[in-house]
Amino acid sequence: MSLEEKLEKIRSPKLQNQRETAIVLSAVEDTLKEQRHDLTPTGYLAALLALLGQANALPNAIVNQDLAVSVVYLLDLVIGNVPAALLRAKFSQILTSIAPSLTSEDATAPSLRSSIGCLESLLVVQDRAAWTLPQTQISPRRAVAGLLALASDQRPKVRKRAQDAVTHILQHPPPSPSLDHPVADMCAETAMRTLSNALAVSSTSKSKSRGSTQEHNQPGLIHALQLVKAIASASGGWPSRKIEPLCEVLMGVSRSNNEYLTMAAFEIFEVMFQGMADQFSSSKLPRLMEALSDLKPSQNDSQLLPPWIAVISRGYDISAQIDPESTFHKLPELFGKVSEFLCSTSYEIRVSASECMISFLVNCIPESVIAEPSIIDEKTLEKVARSAQDLLNVRFQAAWMEVFNIEAAFFEALRWRAIPLARGIVTTIGELRTSDSFNGKKEADVVLGKAIQSMGPKAVLEILPLNLVRSQKGQPGRAWLLPLLRDNVINTNLAHFRSEFVPLSEAMYQRVIDHGESEKTMEVKIFETIIRQTWALFPGYANLPLDLVQAFDQEFAELLSNVLYSQPDLRADICRGLHTLVESNQEILAVDADENEILLRSRITKSSAQANLHHLATFAGNLLAVLFNVYSQTLPQFRGYILQCINVYLSITQEEVLLETFVRVTEMLEHALIETATLSPRAQQQPKESTPNQMPPTTHTLLDLIITLSIYLPLPTFGQLFTLTSRILPLTHDSQLQKKAYKLLPRLAQSTNGSLALRNRNQALQSLLLSSAATTSAPARRDRLLALTTTIDHLANADLHFIPSILSEAVIATKEVNEKARSAAFDLLVLMGRKMKEGGTIEQSKIPHMDSGAPIVQASLEEFFTMVSAGLVGETPHMVSASITALTRILYEFHGQLPRNLIEDLVSTLTLFLSSNNREIVRSCLGFAKVIVVSLPTEMVQPKLEALVPGLLGWSKEHKSRFRAKVKHIIERMIRRFGIQEVERWCPEDGKKLVQNIRKTKERKKRKKTEAGEEGVDVDEEKKISRKGTFESEYEEAIYGSEDEDSDAASDDDDGAPTLKRNNRKAAATTGRGTYITELPDDEPLDLLSANALSHISTSRPVQFKARRRTKASVDLDGKLVFGNANGTAVDQNEETAVDSREEPGDGTLEGGINAYVDATRGRDAVQRGRGGRLKFSNKKNRGGDEMEIDDEEPAERRRERSEWGSLSRARRSEVSGSSKRALAERGGRDRAGNGVVKKRFDPKTQRKGLGVQKVKGGRVGKARSGRTN
Repeated sequence: MSLEEKLEKIRSPKLQNQRETAIVLSAVEDTLKEQRHDLTPTGYLAALLALLGQANALPNAIVNQDLAVSVVYLLDLVIGNVPAALLRAKFSQILTSIAPSLTSEDATAPSLRSSIGCLESLLVVQDRAAWTLPQTQISPRRAVAGLLALASDQRPKVRKRAQDAVTHILQHPPPSPSLDHPVADMCAETAMRTLSNALAVSSTSKSKSRGSTQEHNQPGLIHALQLVKAIASASGGWPSRKIEPLCEVLMGVSRSNNEYLTMAAFEIFEVMFQGMADQFSSSKLPRLMEALSDLKPSQNDSQLLPPWIAVISRGYDISAQIDPESTFHKLPELFGKVSEFLCSTSYEIRVSASECMISFLVNCIPESVIAEPSIIDEKTLEKVARSAQDLLNVRFQAAWMEVFNIEAAFFEALRWRAIPLARGIVTTIGELRTSDSFNGKKEADVVLGKAIQSMGPKAVLEILPLNLVRSQKGQPGRAWLLPLLRDNVINTNLAHFRSEFVPLSEAMYQRVIDHGESEKTMEVKIFETIIRQTWALFPGYANLPLDLVQAFDQEFAELLSNVLYSQPDLRADICRGLHTLVESNQEILAVDADENEILLRSRITKSSAQANLHHLATFAGNLLAVLFNVYSQTLPQFRGYILQCINVYLSITQEEVLLETFVRVTEMLEHALIETATLSPRAQQQPKESTPNQMPPTTHTLLDLIITLSIYLPLPTFGQLFTLTSRILPLTHDSQLQKKAYKLLPRLAQSTNGSLALRNRNQALQSLLLSSAATTSAPARRDRLLALTTTIDHLANADLHFIPSILSEAVIATKEVNEKARSAAFDLLVLMGRKMKEGGTIEQSKIPHMDSGAPIVQASLEEFFTMVSAGLVGETPHMVSASITALTRILYEFHGQLPRNLIEDLVSTLTLFLSSNNREIVRSCLGFAKVIVVSLPTEMVQPKLEALVPGLLGWSKEHKSRFRAKVKHIIERMIRRFGIQEVERWCPEDGKKLVQNIRKTKERKKRKKTEAGEEGVDVDEEKKISRKGTFESEYEEAIYGSEDEDSDAASDDDDGAPTLKRNNRKAAATTGRGTYITELPDDEPLDLLSANALSHISTSRPVQFKARRRTKASVDLDGKLVFGNANGTAVDQNEETAVDSREEPGDGTLEGGINAYVDATRGRDAVQRGRGGRLKFSNKKNRGGDEMEIDDEEPAERRRERSEWGSLSRARRSEVSGSSKRALAERGGRDRAGNGVVKKRFDPKTQRKGLGVQKVKGGRVGKARSGRTN
């Protein structure tokens, strides 16, 4: 920002505290204009200095505080733009003028910050001669001393401003051969003195409060560390002569129990190292590292040793960046020094030492040593390898977990150079891993995995052989290595797989064959597992093999083909390996990196990768033939990986092989289509039951292969391809085949040749798509819409008549049941609009069902809206609703590009449809209303509220199709945008209740949000989390989204159920779906481990019915039951005088006595005889209780029935059980599990004969409805 811009902001102040500054600036400018001086920085400086002298008339005192603050603030803005020569010449005068603002006891923080800024700008421009003046004079050194004093000020903003000023001054030294600023030594001495004094004060305070358990806070020590950090962060860094005492003091600070002080000390070390990373200051690094080495703490100092190790690690990291060769040659010595700390009993020391050694391996081994090591480098690597192997000694057994991390980093750092050096490490860890008593197998597997990645599987298996085929005595089998090899083999020799694992697979397979067809034993299953694990290694060996040209020959290709044919379980691994062979080399060609970097990372150059692809291309034709055959023999759900493999080999196949393959597959498809056409129409239309294990028709498989081939074909073949498509699209008997044919067009658009063919043959495609519209099956509609989208995307401006030809189909498709089809229809409409917006001509005579003399119109966005609006006069409500939905979508997309009058006419027209009696039309209108309320400008929508609000509220009492909830959401959006007064203004009387409900709900939410905020709950964050990922697009969010997605719009209550529903929805939004547990009787907890636990868990909220309230019976003075009131009318069951039908029998009356007798003999608690004549006592208090059987002997008939039941098969049992349940349900009974309850209907023919009396609920006596039955 320029000076003029800064002053302009001051001239028009927005805050009260800036007005005084604006007045001073205006006075200064008026004075300069009166004296006919230009408004230059020099003029401002002279005027402000004079004004500052008036404010500071007394020495070391400020007469006018407000004036001084404003003047110094303006001076801070101006002085940076004054010529440097003038500032050097007037240094004494300027410093004398601003000195009172710096030294006065009455100086405020704003005044001090501005004065520090003036002093900083003044000192930065001083030359070397000025810095040589002593501090006793009015010189820059004296001014820096004042800044250093302010750098420890208690006020944080003043202190920070002074520290930044010191850093800025030290970063801009005057021209000289010295690395450091002339005043750097003085700053360092002052900072060190301040830090030492603060440490002394801290130690004194600790000794006084030794009995206190709380760490004493020392702000002076923290401020001193901040000042040291500010000086060290300068470009020259800390002065070389002051490094040793600083390191000593900082290590003493690091000993503190205060974590903040320790972190501050290490931040200073980090700043110092960063400052020495450049070549200019790197000469200080050896002295710093030497000083740090001399400050090595005690061997078991767990408080100081970890930070010292961390500082050493960071220092050698910087040293490796500056001088990598010399640092690398120091690596064995460093390894030896730091490895001693691994013997420590402190866990923190061991972890710090291991991290330091890992840092050495990662940062201190140059890439040049790995690529082309010299003799000296090889000797150094040998020393490092011996040190790494010594770490596996028993002496470091307590730190073996940390040692394993070091060994893994060792293999990662040395990569393939570890092959001759790390044999001992692999041997030792392999022996430990084989031991059953070893507990660190997981960590050992990590190290061995890194060894496999670096050294290669061949070197590792030479040291640790598998011993699976010919195991020798005393040599353990190492089958556990197979999973490690699978996860870590990469960038190695493919020939090793052929020589090592192919024979292993053959030997295991032979053992499986020798077992024969008998039942598999555990040993045979192990052999089969080893075969699968062996071939699972092939994708790893195929990932950038070093010897692909030599190892992948005709014999190996035939072997892979035979395995693909004969063993379906291994097809996935083999196809993935074949896919990786091509893809890994293609990635090398596509990477944009230096050739040396690629060679160092993968040991393969781009030329080698290109040669590998050429070699694989010679096998592509035969491999594709095999893959095609395997594809046709594989079930559809397992074809994905085969198709991916086919696709990648088609990308490297030569053109003549592609043409030959395409011709062969096309001929087979045409022959299959002819065979299908020869079938009778009834056989073609007969639906086939699809099962998971059923192979698809041959036509489907061949068409899949042609679709895969299509993007790699040359231009001359597309004519035959489109001819084949035109034969398939009219076929109505096979919807899946038709669907696949439509997928061909979007697939072609992915290639350059395909896009060119779509443009050249666009007119033929238009005719084909128009003619096949009537024969499109429902499953193929989405793919047809995608094909139409592809055709329009490649449409020429002279063929825009195709858009109105298919417009009605696209509009109707917006009402499809399939969500993906609807999305495709919306995308098609948007693409049509964009195409029309580009301009062109529409020959209406070429549109189907149009007159030949129809005029030619110009394409535009307005014309497109006119075309879509024509559907509003459709004959069916479905067409009208679809047109409204289509207009909604394209209005949302193009509302900012349409003229205002068109939008207003459209809104007025569609608002009229809110008065329609058809729900489908109104549902679409509600979506349209929501879009215009959300997306259109307020000044455009507000005049339409007069008609829109009453139309919406007319459906606010309709509960079907969630009309009420949708209307409520739209009204909420209106209130948010236009205010509740504007909405209530056009609201009819019967609709104001809904508006009041919205207002109360909003106030309740605001109140809850306030309460939640007081409790520390972030409501907005919870809402963002719950709404994340709800909608697929902005249009769907505009249509269906709302900030209040509650479903309680059906109720106008302010409490109760609505709140419960909102809480349930919030829980469901958080967890994905709501989950409810049905309460058990008697408040018993649900046993989640029981077999029927899932029957009590529901994804929808269970309905709780209110229990009927039991009331006392009404009796008269004689004790007789009263069934009516005084008028003789019946008493309501819900009133307090209702009769209790469950009254206990035996109440002293005659009727009560009869009831008690009947209960004792025939009631639910009476003794009964069950099946087989067994006596039963019922102890159930409710329905469905358990019964206790007391007969010990089971009748012979019952035992025979049970034995017969046990001999039945499971399927027969379920069949018999199902029939018995159905029979029980027909009789109105309940099975043993309590299922199939049906209301029991009275049938005289099935009832027990009696004396005209039947048993009723509760065992009471009542007269039968009919007489005696037969």
